[in-house]
This record gives sequence, C-alpha cells and structure tokens, in this order.
Amino acid sequence: MTKAFKGLEGLCRLLIFAGFVVLMASVLLQVFSRTFLSTAPVWTEELTRFCLIYIAALGAGLALRSGDMVNVDLICESLPGRAPRALRLVSALVTAGFALALLPAAWEFTRIGVRQTAPSLAWRMDFIHASMIVLFVALILWAALRVYEMLTGRHDGRPIPTSEDN
Repeated sequence: MTKAFKGLEGLCRLLIFAGFVVLMASVLLQVFSRTFLSTAPVWTEELTRFCLIYIAALGAGLALRSGDMVNVDLICESLPGRAPRALRLVSALVTAGFALALLPAAWEFTRIGVRQTAPSLAWRMDFIHASMIVLFVALILWAALRVYEMLTGRHDGRPIPTSEDN
C-alpha cells in the first residue's frame, strides 16, 4: 500500500509541475504579446485560471500529507498527554468525512459542466469542474492514509517532513 501512495504522490507532484509549466508558458505568452505585439490572446488568462484551479486541487492532498495545511499546532501541541494525537486523529477523520460528504455535490457540479463551455477556449467545463472531484478524492485518500497510519502506530499524525526539509 505504501508503494501505491508513493506512486500517487509522485503522480500528483508531476501533474502539479506540469500545471506550473503550462501556467508559466501562458503568462509569458501574455506578457510577450502585450509588450511586443498589437494584440494579446484572450485565452491565456482563462488557461492560467484553469491551471491554478488544478494546481490547488492536486496540491491540497499533498499539503495535508506533509502537514503544510494550516494547523493550530500552538494550541494542539500544548495539551497534555495523548490529547494532541487524539486531536490530530479527529482532525483527519473530520477532513475525510467532510470531503466524502461533499463528493456527491462535486459530481453534480461536474455533470452540469457538460452543458457549458469555457468562453475563450471553448473547452467543456466538466473537465474544469472535475477539479473539485480531484480535490475531494485527494483529501479523502490522504486523510484516510493518515488515519490508517495513526491507528496502526506507523505514525503519530505530525507533519511528515519532505525531502527538502531534511
């Protein structure tokens, strides 16, 4: 199971990197066009927004995994005994629960997008709206992994340092 999650983490990182590359290319094209050409393509702004949406959707799960999400560690970690661990466990369960509860609404939101298109790119909006499904599934998976690791004693729920933190 660990290999599968490592692979998923790598895939998410790769897709986030690809999103940043497309975003940078789009912004550079926009700046170049506005500076040196008489007109600038309008689709670059829309593409930039779509990239940001997917970067956030893919990155939320990784941020939860690494502990980069906003936490209230000052209060949590100052509690005595096993209370901090219990709060981290409850927090992961609540996160997974909320994401699971919102998944049907995200699915409905995505289905509505079949009938819509992006104004300048003319892409079907269900592909863009699917980012909400990606977001909630990622949060469910990473929160469930955190709960599993805490219940099996493999981890205490504290942030997992990335290779850059070592």
